[in-house]
Amino acid sequence: MDRNQILVIGGGAAGLVAAIAAARNGSEVKIIERMNRVGKKILATGNGRCNLTNVYANVDRYHGKNPWFIKDALEQFSVEQTIDFFEELGVACKEERDGKVYPYSDQASSVLDVLRYELEELGVEEICDAEVVRIQPTKKGFNVHTKNNEIIKGDKVILTAGGRAAPNLGSNGSGYKLALDLGHRMVETFPALVQLRLDSPHLKGINGVKFQGKAALGVRDKVLREEMGEILFTAYGISGPPIFQLSRKASEQLSEGNSPWIEVDIFPDAGDKEVFDLIRRRLDYRPNKPLDFSFVGLLNKRLIPAVIKEADIADMHKPCREVMPKEIKSIVNILKRWRFKITGTQSWTEAQVTAGGIDVEDVNPVTMESKLVPGFYLAGEILDIDGDCGGYNLQWAWSSGYVAGYYASINY
Repeated sequence: MDRNQILVIGGGAAGLVAAIAAARNGSEVKIIERMNRVGKKILATGNGRCNLTNVYANVDRYHGKNPWFIKDALEQFSVEQTIDFFEELGVACKEERDGKVYPYSDQASSVLDVLRYELEELGVEEICDAEVVRIQPTKKGFNVHTKNNEIIKGDKVILTAGGRAAPNLGSNGSGYKLALDLGHRMVETFPALVQLRLDSPHLKGINGVKFQGKAALGVRDKVLREEMGEILFTAYGISGPPIFQLSRKASEQLSEGNSPWIEVDIFPDAGDKEVFDLIRRRLDYRPNKPLDFSFVGLLNKRLIPAVIKEADIADMHKPCREVMPKEIKSIVNILKRWRFKITGTQSWTEAQVTAGGIDVEDVNPVTMESKLVPGFYLAGEILDIDGDCGGYNLQWAWSSGYVAGYYASINY
């Protein structure tokens, strides 16, 4: 009997593992990639270190209309199995803070290198610079049409074309149309794990200021989520790991027409009274020192004028002895609860992942096979599943890709 011929559309994380799983199970596999080489987005993950997975991966870390969709795939190709998979390929893994797992080499390129080596060993063909424009089901399988009028035939198709995030690395949203043309439905997409744009007159002055703090996202009088970590002010707004974690909910609120806000706490380990007493002591030490200069050594110098202005103190240079208790309280309130209006997010080019995508309602969660088109599988970011920052999205790519490749190879 002829070998099962599987076409994988999209050579990202999910596509490469899908190809390996299918080829290991005896299928003849071709990866069709729009870019000039596979795996470009893998090279950018984890700031070039590749945050492979997270030991705390579970349903609570994922989002979408139905985050429970991930359960079967994550059980079939778990975090432990993922680590074993990469260890066997040659990537020694290490666990770091918050359960993040990286290669010991601290190089994303090493992850891509071992994946491509395995593909070559298994005889998987990589067809690059080939943009797919149509997937045509036939009586014997599928015809995949490319932009340069080539037709590639296969028995099964696995669509792992990614979402809209980081289009410069391969994901430009073109995969959605391929699925929609086959009858699938779409959940509205928006950027996730992305920097936030803020409305504030101080952004230019505090651009580049970093601090370890707490950020809270809210709408009206309700706090929706809080995160701790390194926060960075930028010329357009705010960035850093806590902001990435909050950005999905912020994007969601913006897409619903709401006006979300973000509140930062520059002294998260101290209460209001502690911060008040700290400032009071500093003012008392040198009563003739100008107010703004009294904060040098406590706050980043670029933060000082912005904080004092936000506290509605007209003369930032007045001597410390003239500062009233109510003015100190105003400064404390800014340091502990500095609120900004969120006006939007950075573009898809800066986003790490796509929220929304192809509706999982029409996909079998056990096999990743379409419920509408037999022999058609979907995996990875193209589906309406996205995870928190910290390795969760790559784990979804590995798990869903492996499951899709495995079942496509045996269901023949």
